[in-house]
Amino acid sequence: MAYKDAKEAYKYNNDFNREKYDRISLMVKSGKKDIIKARAAANNESVNAFINRAIDKLLEES
Repeated sequence: MAYKDAKEAYKYNNDFNREKYDRISLMVKSGKKDIIKARAAANNESVNAFINRAIDKLLEES
């Protein structure tokens, strides 16, 4: 969807994300973020996708 005004596009995206997703703030020990980023990159995925996949795998096991 093309927008003439960037503000309209940001508003649309923010509204969509607010409606479709929950936000979780995550804290990890110092240095662990770099390890997670490297593992995600090795799997050709974002940090978000990597963490979501790990969570889904653990939820399936329980």
